[in-house]
Formats: sequence, C-alpha cells, structure tokens
Amino acid sequence: MLRQEEIALVIDSQQEYFQGKDQGLIRESLSKIPIVESFATIITGLRRCGKSTLLLQLMNQKNQNAIYLNFEDIRLIAFEPSDFPRLYSEIKQRAVQVIFFDEVQLIEKWEIFVNQLLREGFFVFVTGSNASLLSGELGTHLTGRHLSMELFPFSYQEFISFTSSAVSYESLEAYLKIGGIPEFVKSKNELIIAALLDDILVKDIAVRHGIRDVASLKQLALYLLSNLGVPTSANKLVGMFGIKSAVTILDFFSYFQNSYLMDFVPQFSYSLKAQNRNPKKVYALDLGLATAVSTSFSENNGRKLENLIYLHLRRKYNSIHYFTEKGECDFVVSEKGKVTHAIQVCYQISDENFSREYKGLLQALDFFNLEIGWIVTANQRDRLEESGKTVELIPAFEFITMEL
Repeated sequence: MLRQEEIALVIDSQQEYFQGKDQGLIRESLSKIPIVESFATIITGLRRCGKSTLLLQLMNQKNQNAIYLNFEDIRLIAFEPSDFPRLYSEIKQRAVQVIFFDEVQLIEKWEIFVNQLLREGFFVFVTGSNASLLSGELGTHLTGRHLSMELFPFSYQEFISFTSSAVSYESLEAYLKIGGIPEFVKSKNELIIAALLDDILVKDIAVRHGIRDVASLKQLALYLLSNLGVPTSANKLVGMFGIKSAVTILDFFSYFQNSYLMDFVPQFSYSLKAQNRNPKKVYALDLGLATAVSTSFSENNGRKLENLIYLHLRRKYNSIHYFTEKGECDFVVSEKGKVTHAIQVCYQISDENFSREYKGLLQALDFFNLEIGWIVTANQRDRLEESGKTVELIPAFEFITMEL
C-alpha cells in the first residue's frame, strides 16, 4: 500500500524525466496510433523498442498535458489494487485528460481502473511488452473498449533515417548486423542487447510464469536465435537442454512469442490441424538481438536476410506462411483468406542454388495461381519469364522500400 503523497512524488519524478527525454526520430507508427473517445489504446512491442518515446511524440504532436506512469518503477513495488483510488485522486487533482500507463498489467485489476477512467472521459494509453496484454488479460472489463497496435524496432527505412545513411547494399549490411533497437543502433554496445535479452527471459518470462529452470529457458532461446529460418518442432527438441517434455517446450515457444522475442511461422496448409502439426520456422523480432547472442560461428547472412524480409512482411500482413511442395518457397502472404504474394529469399543467386530457388518459387506461383513472384537478394537484379509467370530478382534494400 502506498500513500497518495508517495504516488504524487513518483509521478512528479517520472514526469520530469519523461518530458525531458529526447523524442528522437519520429516513428512511422506515430500516425497509425488509434485514438477514439471511450476506447483505451493498447500499444505492445518488444522491450526497449521505443514505446514510451512514441507516447512522448504523441504528446508533443497533440500539445496535450498528460500524466505518464511506469509501473516498473521500484518505488511502486508496493502498489496494490487498493491504491488505485489514491492514484485516481491524484489524477483528478492534476486536471489532465490524457493518461499514459506503462507496464500497468503488473498490477492486478488494472483493467477495471482503466475502464473507470474511460467512463469519465479520459483518454488512456497503455503500453506493455507482452502480446497477451491484447487478449486474455483484458478480461471482461475492457472487451470491446480497446483498440490495439504493435510497435516494432526501427524498420530499415527508420534505420537509415536515424543513421543518416542512404538506401544501399552497405546500409542493408549494417542493418542485418545492428537491427533496430534504438539504444543499440545509437551506441553499438552489445551489453545493451545482452541486458535486454536477460530482462525478457527473466522478468517477462521466468518471473511472470514461475519458471524455475531459467538456465534451460535461456539455452533454448539462444539455440533458436542461432537457427533463424530453420523448421523447428517441439518434439525434435525434447531432451535438449534438460527439457524432457514437448508440452514444456511448446509453453516456452508461446512465452518467447508473447514477449516479442521471436515468431514461429507455420507451413502453409488449408488444414489448421496440419499447420499446427508441421514444423514452424523461427525468426527473431530484431536482427541485432539475434546477431549479438547467436552461438553460430558463421555470419549466415542468408538466414539474416530471410529474417529481415520476414520482419518487413510482419509489419504489413497478419497471415504469413512458408510453402513446401516438391521445393520450398520462403514466404506466402495471405489477405482475406487468399494468398496474394509469394517471396523467395536468397542472399546470392549462383549456379549451385539457382534451380532450387527458382523452381521453389514457380511451384508456389502455380499452386496459388499467381502471375508474379520475387526472389529477394542482397544485391542482384534480373527478370525471368516462363509459362506466363514472371520472377523478379530484386535487392532487399529495394524490395523493402517498395509497395507490393
């Protein structure tokens, strides 16, 4: 339990820090924040990807006074649901209508309090680093009364703006290594990435879900981040790192995904049962994170490039699969239940791999009755036509700056 005076001191302290922050690069997502009266805006994303900075940019854009409160502050460790009335009194005294709550899901019954604020005409923005904030944790009290969006680390376009680079092969190579965590892009200090990974695995996963064997959790995470784009199944991993149950591994997969550490892409099938049964490909939600913690001795730029293209597609589309028939196509994208795009990724097309990459893409184009597909490369261009199908080889730095 906290006294109102203690709550007021924390708000004042955080407010001074929040308003004194450099708002940095204006994010592409700023214009996409959903704001509707009587609806809470829920923003989720990877830790340190810039959620609080996005709120600062929103406040500056709208020229509004707002209260910002981050519930991860050690001074709020004793905050309980019974303290919400005192927080409410403090909000009313300050005569503001816009409230920014960061990681408020750490406090039980937070959604009841947010619902109360919405009923009284406040605009409430909630940020968090767990995707489950958008689903079960909202409970019945905010059902139908929230709008959601995801914030990702810097895109390639944001990366080149932040680093004052040009669209080029060289800046693409830098992005493959550095990724888009703003602090890491700025400092290049890998200790930042190591600390970020530890926070995700310990605070967001182990503590949250009561996991005692943190060592096995970390070993599995490192293994997956070192095997980007590789089909993976829980059954094949049983016994590794001392994890004896496929159910436990599936739980870990879910925790990794909900914390925005990595995604698992299913194989395309019209059967949901088959999608769940078949191996899934793993991709990191930030390339710098994967680079800094990878246990692989090779640069493996091909896998990183594939991951980059996945992240580009992930920002735009909700339904992404890989396709396997006789050959394989890295990505097929669906909109409204219909596959609309097929994309193959190969760092460098050569005599040895051309047939495999080309035929895998053609098979996807035939299967989904598409006329055009892309082979995304590091720095190669070409245009091939066969049986009414067009295949374009295109450098990744051009592909991710064009409209599909």
